[in-house]
Amino acid sequence: MKDKDLRQDVVDELEFEPSIDAADIGVAVEDGTVTLTGHVPSYAQKRMAENIVKRVKGVRAIAQEIEVRPVGSHITADDEIAHRAANSLRWNSSVPKDAVQVKVEKGLVTLSGKVKWYFEKLAAEKAVRDLTGVKSVSNLIQIAPSVSPTDVRQRIENALRRDAELEARGINVKVDDRKVTLDGKVRTWSERDAAERAAWAAPGVTSVVDHISIGA
Repeated sequence: MKDKDLRQDVVDELEFEPSIDAADIGVAVEDGTVTLTGHVPSYAQKRMAENIVKRVKGVRAIAQEIEVRPVGSHITADDEIAHRAANSLRWNSSVPKDAVQVKVEKGLVTLSGKVKWYFEKLAAEKAVRDLTGVKSVSNLIQIAPSVSPTDVRQRIENALRRDAELEARGINVKVDDRKVTLDGKVRTWSERDAAERAAWAAPGVTSVVDHISIGA
């Protein structure tokens, strides 16, 4: 697909999505890499724009440069954001009680602490990223080890084989301590995402390095 055609597809997909205002989002494409610029009123819309672009056929990589500019002159105070974030974490059943700490500076939220599972780390981020006034979220939550690297690798490979979304034979899994590296080739971005989800779902995984390429 030519870059100009891919750019038009991305623009059309952004404009078609009713949950975001794409009027101030700029799109540039070079060799299948999409660069998003401009501004949106919330961090949630910034993440949504990236997810929308991911599902467009032909997109190989995304450079996310969108700025969050809250609407109106009133900017939610950091202490108010921190209070709301703490409540959201406390009310979320997927986040272990008192496991996550919150710091807010100029609308930038930093999460720290330790949990046992990646889904708990992700749940904490989801709990705070859509709050009014949040411009970005830095998720520094650590994942405590709970199983051996061999067990982690076996669990990931089994999960890949069970997943109906992808062809697991083209994916290689390497586990070093708690770091997982994925190599190989898949057909679509959604298959690559499915492989990443399988890797992150294993207990004790602290990082996933995705070297999977996308192509026919």
